Amino acid sequence: MSLVIAGRTFRSRLLIGTGKYRSFHEMARCHAASGAEVVTVAVRRVNLTDRTKESLLDYIDRERMFILPNTAGCYTADDAIRTARLGREVGLSNWVKLEVIGDERTLFPDNAGLLEATRVLVKEGFVVLPYTNDDLVNARHLIDAGASAVMPLAAPIGSGLGIQNTTNLRILREMITEVPLIVDAGVGTASDAALAMELGADGVLMNTAIAAAEDAEKMALAMKLGVEAGRLAFESGRMEKKLYASASSPLTGVIGR
Repeated sequence: MSLVIAGRTFRSRLLIGTGKYRSFHEMARCHAASGAEVVTVAVRRVNLTDRTKESLLDYIDRERMFILPNTAGCYTADDAIRTARLGREVGLSNWVKLEVIGDERTLFPDNAGLLEATRVLVKEGFVVLPYTNDDLVNARHLIDAGASAVMPLAAPIGSGLGIQNTTNLRILREMITEVPLIVDAGVGTASDAALAMELGADGVLMNTAIAAAEDAEKMALAMKLGVEAGRLAFESGRMEKKLYASASSPLTGVIGR
């Protein structure tokens, strides 16, 4: 079940966020229930300088979880690059979940800005995991620029709509083999996570689906199990789909026949 990104191995294929929880204590419980080993943190939305004040970083078990800074809220390549540099300078990580948003309402990525920022940060030694749309050509450009993974959306961020274009994700899975493919954004419930994994995704990153659930801790566990079940199903190879029935207990060879 291991997920390998840029030479680093993670036992869990579920990556989790830190936003929208009712409290930091609830967030910590959900992280534990999820079994995730990667937690993404918005650099621009966390207290990084005044350690006398409470910070969500105080509620992350850094011995168990790897912090993946992200550039959420950045609308230009320059802004995303500065934010990634800040995350590294304050000691979070030289890894970055790279977001360059192109539209305020949909939060869809700015492909040109994303590619530009990827090229710059890779040259500066960052491990770049770009949040992108489900477009093969753009994903190829990001890989050529040095991205260590591609993270296509399943649906708009925080929408909970689930996977809206299974065909594109299947194409991405078939055509991209050199870096991990991690579905990011739009998952709403455990069946969405399972479907992403059944389609061949190497991992799933989510936040709102857990944080906004009525019982967030229970949903975190459900997501853990959904990801695991979906991966096992993908690896096992599902049966062929048929138009008509096929008896599960054939009568051939039965005595008296």
